[in-house]
Amino acid sequence: MRWTLPPDRLPDAWFNVLPHLPAPLDPPLHPATRQPVGPDDLAPLFPMALIAQEVAAEPWVDIPGPVADVLRLWRPTPLVRARRLEEVLGTPARIYYKDESVSPPGSHKPNTAVAQAFYNKEEGIARLSTETGAGQWGSALSFACQLFGLECHVYMVRASFEQKPYRRVMIETWGGDVVPSPVDDPDHPGSLGTAISDAVRDAATRDDTHYSLGSVLNHVLLHQTVIGLEAKEQLMLAGEERPDVVIGSCGGGSNLAGISLPFVPDAGVRLVAVEPSSCPTLTGGRFDYDFGDTAGMTPLLSMYTLGHDFVPPPIHAGGLRYHGDAPIISNLVNNGRMEAMAYPQGKVFEAAVQWARTQGTIPAPETSHAVRAVVDEALAAKEEGADRVILFNYSGHGLLDLQAYDDYLHDRLDG
Repeated sequence: MRWTLPPDRLPDAWFNVLPHLPAPLDPPLHPATRQPVGPDDLAPLFPMALIAQEVAAEPWVDIPGPVADVLRLWRPTPLVRARRLEEVLGTPARIYYKDESVSPPGSHKPNTAVAQAFYNKEEGIARLSTETGAGQWGSALSFACQLFGLECHVYMVRASFEQKPYRRVMIETWGGDVVPSPVDDPDHPGSLGTAISDAVRDAATRDDTHYSLGSVLNHVLLHQTVIGLEAKEQLMLAGEERPDVVIGSCGGGSNLAGISLPFVPDAGVRLVAVEPSSCPTLTGGRFDYDFGDTAGMTPLLSMYTLGHDFVPPPIHAGGLRYHGDAPIISNLVNNGRMEAMAYPQGKVFEAAVQWARTQGTIPAPETSHAVRAVVDEALAAKEEGADRVILFNYSGHGLLDLQAYDDYLHDRLDG
């Protein structure tokens, strides 16, 4: 039921999906001039190595040795077959999941945090500022910064700062500091857009600081492709030629990209994004240029968006409360290569509890969106009598999200 690879089978290069997209990406635009941004426009925020990865044309980008050395602390991650869930559902489908919850911070996020900390250290940067929704990204970057000797300052969406105090403790344990966002409005529940504004403003006013983003941008999605690359090899070990469908929860798009992008060139493999119906960016937004933050300080990106001033309800899946989506994910959805669906919070936790009571582990609220879609996909296969291989990304555990489960189990959950 479990397929593992030794540490020396960690991929030695990231998979670059840009040459495989159904249409070229629209360029990011400068927030003031509305002209395409160049490297000099981004240099105050990012190291040149990451700026180059934003537009890389080569099909593979080598993983630096120091990055690989850190990733091997927990990678390659296991591929696991969810046989007990299959039996409970009575489905002919075979369900496999990539278990990213085994990383030190408990999610997929350090796959890019480690790379970003390394490249910033190489450029002489001493401090990184960032935002975090549920705290998974903030804790991952704090972990990575500690390993490379960088300071880390985290602006955490206020709703999550109050809902998830132990994420704050994780950030501080690894040496980072964290404040609730927005910093200038203590009555505001916050959003990823406002937290990005706080973090970008911080980086733009200090010479020793760069900004670090946990999702959305091309280089972030690139770093996450180790997930899908490992999964491809592990599925072959499991005797599967390929998956029929690949599923991932989607906020900004990084964990979904990690599991799905290596399968983009594979005709016949369905790719499915799952988001909350309270923040239905892909299923209810418009495909347009928009700012990545609320204050309009970032470049405009071509993406599905609900509007940069949209503030979603304070659902427990804080990592999915983003008004926009990665341009790469938006490109795939807009051109029909990827599907998107949305679920209300109650249906998501229903599936999460079913998973916990069959498979044993407790998924993060974000991960639970993918679990919901997997259950429905498996039940559809049962209805059709279809022999279907389902692959999804178990992107993080919910051991620090138990307040959410308490709310669900005692009928205090909205939506």
